[in-house]
Amino acid sequence: MIIVTGATGKLGRRIVEHLLTRVPAAQVGVSVRDPGGPHARTFAAQGVRVRRGDFTDAESLAHAFEGATQVLVVSVDKLGEECVKQHRTAIEAAVTAGARRVLYTSQMGTGAASHFQACRDHAATEEILRGCSVPFTSLRNGFYAASATGFLGHALETGEILLPADGPVAWTTHADLAEATAAVLADEGRFEGPTPPLTASRALTFDDIAALASELTGRPFTRSVASEGAFRDQLVAQGVPAPYADQFLGIFAAARAGEFATTDPTLAALLGREPAGMREVLAEALREAPGERPSDG
Repeated sequence: MIIVTGATGKLGRRIVEHLLTRVPAAQVGVSVRDPGGPHARTFAAQGVRVRRGDFTDAESLAHAFEGATQVLVVSVDKLGEECVKQHRTAIEAAVTAGARRVLYTSQMGTGAASHFQACRDHAATEEILRGCSVPFTSLRNGFYAASATGFLGHALETGEILLPADGPVAWTTHADLAEATAAVLADEGRFEGPTPPLTASRALTFDDIAALASELTGRPFTRSVASEGAFRDQLVAQGVPAPYADQFLGIFAAARAGEFATTDPTLAALLGREPAGMREVLAEALREAPGERPSDG
């Protein structure tokens, strides 16, 4: 029994969908906060075991992880101590349930000295995994390409990309990372400990992305540098909580330090093909932008 947590989220749902093409549904279980949700019901109809599991409720995890041979802990969208505490609860529940391997969705650039809070949280979680008494695999995922298009915001319409100074990032899609994760789950023990960075083949700056957008649309895109203070103030004014605004600034600081610049062929090997790049991601985002579409040229 392979258990996937967070299985109705953007990454977890895709992982389960790919996993179902590799192993029988009867060998797949999902741990979700709302078993009655539409995605959870869809999985149940396919023969997947659906149970409630909440990282703040160890008792619920004991039930959700029952009979597990492997548990994939999909990292939570929290910061600092609360994030690590929830991950610890999930890891300990997996071990108690008898899982012989715990897997975790970490990130490239993970380290205790990272400029990016999430990478420091991942590092703390990996320390828990090292001491958990069973084999573990930490999936060092490339930085989500969806974050890049999220940062662009209205720039896809206006052509003006105004962001803090950055550095090259190996932007990688949820879809490719989900497919690769399913491959790792279906081939237990393929990786021991942290994986190599699971990335697309190129690392791009927002200057590079502006050039790509110009190529795709046939109109100019400009990249300007915003001060960190102005960028943070803008985020807070838009309703982003201050700790998360600081988290976003940390992404740019880490990128400038080269923490997300590494590219590696491991993801391509897992997929058996070249991973999607920012050209494909940006073309899709442009198709969805109001009044915009990629140029035929």
